[in-house]
Amino acid sequence: MGLPLAMAFARTGISVVAFDINPVAVDMVNGKTMPFDEPEAPAILSQIIDAGLFRASTDPAEVAQADAVIVVVGTPVDEHLNPDTQAVPDAVAALVPYLRDDQLLVLRSTVYPGVTRLVEERLAAHGMKTDVAFCPERIAEGKAFTELYSLPQIVSGRNPSAVTRATELFGLLTDSIVETTPEEAELAKLFTNTWRYIKFAAANQFYMIANEHGIDFEKVRHAITFDYPRANDMPGAGFAAGPCLFKDTMQLAAFNNNNFFLGHASMMVNEGLPMYLVDRMDRRFELKNLTVGILGMAFKAESDDIRSSLSYKLRRILRYKAANVLCTDPFVTTDPNLVLLEDVLAQADVLVIGAPHSAYRSLKPKQAVVDIWNLLGNGVLV
Repeated sequence: MGLPLAMAFARTGISVVAFDINPVAVDMVNGKTMPFDEPEAPAILSQIIDAGLFRASTDPAEVAQADAVIVVVGTPVDEHLNPDTQAVPDAVAALVPYLRDDQLLVLRSTVYPGVTRLVEERLAAHGMKTDVAFCPERIAEGKAFTELYSLPQIVSGRNPSAVTRATELFGLLTDSIVETTPEEAELAKLFTNTWRYIKFAAANQFYMIANEHGIDFEKVRHAITFDYPRANDMPGAGFAAGPCLFKDTMQLAAFNNNNFFLGHASMMVNEGLPMYLVDRMDRRFELKNLTVGILGMAFKAESDDIRSSLSYKLRRILRYKAANVLCTDPFVTTDPNLVLLEDVLAQADVLVIGAPHSAYRSLKPKQAVVDIWNLLGNGVLV
């Protein structure tokens, strides 16, 4: 999320430096190579570097030269599903030697509620008078250079100066600004991602109910949503994964002292879907003597991002149940265990569509296909 945002600001004509501790990523960016897939990004990166508006650096001293500093670091949950409340404060603490009193510090990461106040208090303890704003990112991967300009930006701060300066900064990208308090903005971000996760869980639970009774959920969903506005936001079944939705649902649960039964139930449904599919496949095909091919290992369509991808959970379960598992993905280049699509199609006895990449839509495989996304249009029954 950080690199597209930096590039978007540079496109407006202001000078931007992207600071990162990963020298490989910094060298790639300075060499006009994107470290991940994002539509439009390669051309934009080349343009802003050639214009002298953008560069990347591993030198934290660059921070001292900035009028505005935007912090975009990961905020994971640990192996016990507890949020890392210190990720952002620790990142800011590492920058303290380079921060100035007159700077605007924007927290862009999705944070545990109260982290903005914690950062403010720790900066104050250092005797600093930095304006702190929380302006959560809202874009989806693959849509950065559309949504950064089209979606309203949420801007929050504890004092009028922070709000005014953050509004002016993000006003370079959009005229649509929503002002809130930091605590309201922190919950707005968590509620947004959790709401999506719960909706996906409801659809996946509906899918399992229909499937257990031999009914094609996609036909039911079509009947529900066709020309019926009150239900047109019902998603189809599929893997609800990636680095945000599950993680932020667990952050919200922790914030409410783990008294969030709906969130935990959604986690059980969504994270349990790979096991459910394998169980149904085993009953139908008796997998122990078969080779299963998984098409798509990214966490979503048209992406190279494998973080928290349920296709990998599916692979782990299938390796226990099936004789062999072959995996492929046209976008993922970081997994040496992936093979070519043609090899999977030639060797697999059964196929599963893990990520609904458009490249698979025109396939006419000879094998049975487990297609929970209904990408091929043949229904979702397993």
